[in-house]
Amino acid sequence: MSSDASPAPPPVTLREVASAAGVSVATASKALNGQGRMTAETRERIRETARRLGFRPNSLAQSLLRKRSFTVGLLTNDTYGRFSLPLMAGVSDALVDAGVSVFLCNVEDDPRLGQLHVDAMLDKRVDGIIATGKRIDRHLPIDLSNLRIPVIYAFTQPDAGAIGFESDDAGGARLAVEHFCALGRRRIAHVSGPASFAVVHERARAYREVLAEHGLPAAEPLLGAWSEGWGHEAVAKLFDGKGRAETPDAVFCGNDQIARGVIDALRERGIGVPEEIGVIGFDNWEIVAEATRPPLTSVDMNLATLGREAGLALLSLVGGQAALPGIRKLPCRLVVRQSCGRPVGG
Repeated sequence: MSSDASPAPPPVTLREVASAAGVSVATASKALNGQGRMTAETRERIRETARRLGFRPNSLAQSLLRKRSFTVGLLTNDTYGRFSLPLMAGVSDALVDAGVSVFLCNVEDDPRLGQLHVDAMLDKRVDGIIATGKRIDRHLPIDLSNLRIPVIYAFTQPDAGAIGFESDDAGGARLAVEHFCALGRRRIAHVSGPASFAVVHERARAYREVLAEHGLPAAEPLLGAWSEGWGHEAVAKLFDGKGRAETPDAVFCGNDQIARGVIDALRERGIGVPEEIGVIGFDNWEIVAEATRPPLTSVDMNLATLGREAGLALLSLVGGQAALPGIRKLPCRLVVRQSCGRPVGG
């Protein structure tokens, strides 16, 4: 017997079958497992390709797949979809290649409605649930801690011992204030939302820290509603009865609506933005930021990326992989438009 026999070729993978059949991995998986919606012709073509290539599915993997519904529930109380819709786009992006569908249920702030939706999801045998909301310091009005399926929390307060994803609000505030400092702004005010929100204090703390690092004074943040009206009102508090040396040359705002109110109020006073005062918002709500005049520089919380990471984490849990509990903070990014001006001498 020859001692230099060639090693056996590696087994054909599902990805190779999908590529040869001209379909996605998810479609190939569904066709070979008798699941999913597709024409009989497509299903047979994929199966014939698998036979021709000698594909042999892993029997354990097949048994696991048959117990899955390939659906994931997304629960939210974000009625307007301001945060949940971009997050859902990221979740869907993560799951689509695995052939998993996502359906959204709005629980508002109603525990009874929330329980109805959770019961419906369990009846449909969803593989897991992603819970999201409109603020990171509040639970959804439904207990998800004792379900027998994986649960991931994103942009809402997680249960103890669970996995949560949220944006790094302090890091986002740092990006804004550092940008102002790099532009040569020296009297930077901060106008934000209600004191009852944890993110308000996180961003204010970062605002103070950056200014201290640059040897600049930090004014007491002005706190009010998340609204254009409050932004307009805040300008009066910043400017009325004060000399030029006492007024800011930049305003970092807690959200884009406040920033838009600030810019409108400054325009009414004949104060140029960004020539005399730079303005930065938070959230990068494009429908507001791009329609502001001038277009608003804003901190983007990268909600689609956050959703994608939450989706991938859920897939791992569904697949039986262990993961440490706790909160994962994802970085924000600064989207620079025209409301800040150019660097000194630029």
